[in-house]
Amino acid sequence: MEPLTEDTLPQVSPFLDPGNGTKVNSLAILQLSRDNLLPVYLQPPTQGHDGYAEGAVVNTRYGSFPHSTMTNIPWGSQIRASKVDTGSRGRNNKRKRAKGDEAGKEDSTPAITAEEEKPQTNDGEIAAAAVREAVADSSGFIHILPPTPEVWTSSLPHRTQVVYTPDYSYVLHRIRARPGSVLIEAGAGSGSFTHASVRAVYNGYPSSETAPPSQQTKKKGKVYSFEFHEQRFRKMKQELTDHHLDGLVHLTHRDVCEGGFLTDDGASPGADAVFLDLPAPWDALPHLSRRNPKNPADETWVSPLNPNKSVHLCTFSPCIEQVTKTVSAMRRLGWVDIDMVEIANRKYHASRERVGLNLSTDRGVNVSARDVDEALARLTEIETRFKEHAENVARQMSDDEDESMVLDAEEYDQSGIGPREGVKEERRARKQRLLKEAAGLSQNEAAATTATSPSTTPSWMEGRLITRGEPEIKTHTSYLVFAILPREWTEEDEAAAAAKYPVVGPQRVVGVVDKAARKQERREQLQKLSGNRKARRKERDEQLAGAGAAV
Repeated sequence: MEPLTEDTLPQVSPFLDPGNGTKVNSLAILQLSRDNLLPVYLQPPTQGHDGYAEGAVVNTRYGSFPHSTMTNIPWGSQIRASKVDTGSRGRNNKRKRAKGDEAGKEDSTPAITAEEEKPQTNDGEIAAAAVREAVADSSGFIHILPPTPEVWTSSLPHRTQVVYTPDYSYVLHRIRARPGSVLIEAGAGSGSFTHASVRAVYNGYPSSETAPPSQQTKKKGKVYSFEFHEQRFRKMKQELTDHHLDGLVHLTHRDVCEGGFLTDDGASPGADAVFLDLPAPWDALPHLSRRNPKNPADETWVSPLNPNKSVHLCTFSPCIEQVTKTVSAMRRLGWVDIDMVEIANRKYHASRERVGLNLSTDRGVNVSARDVDEALARLTEIETRFKEHAENVARQMSDDEDESMVLDAEEYDQSGIGPREGVKEERRARKQRLLKEAAGLSQNEAAATTATSPSTTPSWMEGRLITRGEPEIKTHTSYLVFAILPREWTEEDEAAAAAKYPVVGPQRVVGVVDKAARKQERREQLQKLSGNRKARRKERDEQLAGAGAAV
């Protein structure tokens, strides 16, 4: 056996092991903004690529980013935009357009030679083979991310409606996709679910002649994907090759409703998990059976399912009419534990609605009474201020009257000419008492005016907690139907299970004994219990009699 080298080992997909940083000829995801992701295959630095002296360049609204600045750096790095020279690019494009003129038209632009394609120096000499070093610009920046099924779902080119992360994460959990599983996918589409399922079942690349014996005997996970649309099939095939997943995904161009789920050579995938994203899944379900549904005695029929395990199935349907037909077909074909689930993801924004009369100076506050107590306290405060104002006016009037007051008979002094001592103070005290009695103020009412004083509750805890939905999570409005197809249990399996797990004592099968025999058996059990009860009672009476005689 030849020793394992880097040439003989399969190249691991960046979706399974991206490494610590970016590499040439590998896939990377450029995050331009929060929801704007761009997949890019990093190319080696080549002089004059597409007319740029810096090599391959990615042009975005945030600036130009040469591939040379994005290779051999850690994942998640921030990349600054660069200043690129587009002079030679514009000249070459102009000459290329001149070449595409109509036939028979005289071309006044001279032909471009290999020497002219290379950038020229000021002296007219051919530049060196090294690419120009990129110079940082101040226009913007981006981040570079490793390829994962999640970011690939958000950045892949849409050929069909894709299965988003909230859906396929739940589906893979319910169909029990785990390392070493064999999964069938019908309806590859844009490849979103394909990449996620490969990561779920991956536990090493398939065995080969150069692999160690320990790895050759170990079962490897694999995905058998089917796509009926030829153009989508070809694009999907190229993507799997570029992502180094063609050794883990067996892609077939076929309509499974007509041709079934076997491989091209008629072999069975031996799947234990199935995902159907089809317009009419009930037409494909007859091919997912243990035996031929039309002729169960047909020994030549090959099932695509694993005969030694129960198979978990999920169908993806956008309307309830499709669900009804699918469930009816499942029941006819022996599927059990049928369950329909609808995933509705929502993002909620929580905030507090601040309401209160004491928050009139704050921005964004509803200036109104938040409850009845605050409204009453506010009315009490207003009434109190009004009464205080009336008292101040009356006090001012009394001071004016004191200067020219008319004395009563008891308010003169002994001479009878002028007021006696303390008359003004007595008048003022009497007026204050009368005003308070008329206003009806008390100490409790005065204390109520403090109800509208600033609260000690923190501002972020004040107000009513409210939430509103934000439909930002990308998902489908669809229905997921789950079902299980149990494995067949033969007499050989029963004998093997009995030998492995022997039953101690008499073996009885429910339903073998008739009703009369069961009644007789129950009667005998009751008589036995009754006899034992009488014997215990008799023994107890003898013990009590013996104890009484001894006394």
